[in-house]
Amino acid sequence: MPLQTHFTLNTGAKIPAVGFGTWQAPPGQVEKAVEIALRSGYRHIDCASIYRNEVEVGDGIRKSGVPRSDIFITGKLWNTKHAPEDVEKGLDKTLKDLGTDYLDLFLMHWPCV
Repeated sequence: MPLQTHFTLNTGAKIPAVGFGTWQAPPGQVEKAVEIALRSGYRHIDCASIYRNEVEVGDGIRKSGVPRSDIFITGKLWNTKHAPEDVEKGLDKTLKDLGTDYLDLFLMHWPCV
């Protein structure tokens, strides 16, 4: 039985079954790691503002040459930004840092805290 490459969300959107995480990626290395991951076939990039590397992640995405429309980007909102008045600002910062107009999925990071 072949492995499933995507899962279909309740919205009909398809999320790649395997993603490339950027947590604890050392500064100066995550840009190249993301670029290589995308060139190697990854199409899901997982990032979060608390990792403090979203600018480099965005640079790696652009340098990969893979069209944005072919990449599923998951971002995460940190615990101190869960108040309703902070959510939009948190999203806007992530979008700016990544250099993209949209995220495919935006999660509350560690929502039980």
